[in-house]
Amino acid sequence: MTGKIYSASTTAPVNIATLKYWGKRDTKLNLPTNSSISVTLSQDDLRTLTTASAAEFFDCDKLWLNGKEESVEGNRIRACFAELRAVRKVLESANPELPALSSYHLHIVSENNFPTAAGVASSAAGFAALVRAIANLFELPQSPEELSRIARQGSGSACRSMFGGYVAWDMGQSDDGSDSRAVQIATQEMWPDMKSVILVVSASKKETSSTVGMQTTVNTSSLFKYRAEVLVPQRFKEMSEAILAKDFETFGRLTMMDSNQFHAVCMDSSPPIFYMNDISRLVVGLIETVNKIYGRVVAAYTFDAGPNAVLYYLEKDEPIVLGLLKAVMPDVDGWNKKPNTASITPTVPEGVDQRAFPALAAGVSRIILTSVGPGPQPTDEILINDDGLPK
Repeated sequence: MTGKIYSASTTAPVNIATLKYWGKRDTKLNLPTNSSISVTLSQDDLRTLTTASAAEFFDCDKLWLNGKEESVEGNRIRACFAELRAVRKVLESANPELPALSSYHLHIVSENNFPTAAGVASSAAGFAALVRAIANLFELPQSPEELSRIARQGSGSACRSMFGGYVAWDMGQSDDGSDSRAVQIATQEMWPDMKSVILVVSASKKETSSTVGMQTTVNTSSLFKYRAEVLVPQRFKEMSEAILAKDFETFGRLTMMDSNQFHAVCMDSSPPIFYMNDISRLVVGLIETVNKIYGRVVAAYTFDAGPNAVLYYLEKDEPIVLGLLKAVMPDVDGWNKKPNTASITPTVPEGVDQRAFPALAAGVSRIILTSVGPGPQPTDEILINDDGLPK
C-alpha cells in the first residue's frame, strides 16, 4: 500500500433532550414530527472520538466502532458520505489543484467513552463526530448549522450534537428536509452553572429500538397527535425562553413534564412500549419528593428511550442533590471520577422515605457526573495508523 493518507480527527458530545424528539414524518430523511431542545454535555465525561481518513489506495469505505468493524452499507451512513462528498466535489471543481478526496474511499475509526446502545445517546455523538471529522478532512466551509442537516440524516438527534450549550432542532416544513436543522439557543458560557448526573440503570441494549418505537407510536398512539401539534410547540417556546432567562424553575418543570408525557405516549402505543423500569420510577419518586420538601425544583429528571435517569440541577444545589445520591448509593462506580465531590456529605433531607434506597443502590450500576459543554472539537489524536487501519 503506497500513497498519501489524508486524515482529520474530532470529538463530539452527547446531548440529552429536555424537550423530546419522537416520531418521524419522513423516515428516509429523518424528518421529525416535532421540534426539540437539548443540553449538550461535557466531553470530559461523554464523547465520541472519530478519525476520518481518505487515500487513493483505499479500495472501499470502512468503519470501525470501538474496535469492531461495522457495515457502511446502511442508508444513513451512505447518505452522510454522499452529501459530504458532493460538497467537497464542488470545491474541487472550483480549484483543480485540490486533491480529489471526493473520489477516494474513506476509512473511519470511532471510539466512545461510554456504553453504546445503553440509553445514552451514542448515535447522536457518533454521527455528529463522523460528519464533523469528514467535513474537517474535506476542509468544507459549511457552518455547524448547515452540517447539522447532514448529521440529521444519520441520526436525528445528531444534528443537536453539532453545537454546544443549549440547542434546538427546528423540525422545518420543507419536504426535502432543507430547513430541518439544529440551531444554538445559548452557549454553555451563558448558563454555565447547569450540572447533570446520569444514573446508568441498565447498560444492556434496549428491547425496542428508538427507530421501531417511534414508528409504532406514530402509527398507533391516539395521544401522539396532540403531543406533536399542541403540547410540544407550546413547550418549545416556553423552554427556549426559560433557557435565555436562566429560569431553572420553569426549565426543570417543563423538562419533567415532557419526559413524563413522552413516556405516556410510548405506553399509549400498541403494543405498549416500556423504556422505563422499576428503578427509573423509584428515581422519579425520589426527585419529586425532594422538590416537594424544598418547595421548588431542586433537580429535574428526564428519561430518553431507555431506563437511565438524567438529572439536571444548578451548581448551588449540588450539596443537596449529590448529598442525597451519595446517601442512597455511596458505593456505585463513578464517584471517584470527580475528586471535587469527595467533600460532599451524604445527607438525606427530612421527609424522604428511605425504604427504596436498597433497590436504588442495587439497580444503579454507574453514576456519571457532568455538566454543560461545547460542541465538536478538532483534535490531534489520530486513531488510524500508516496503513489506514485502526491503531
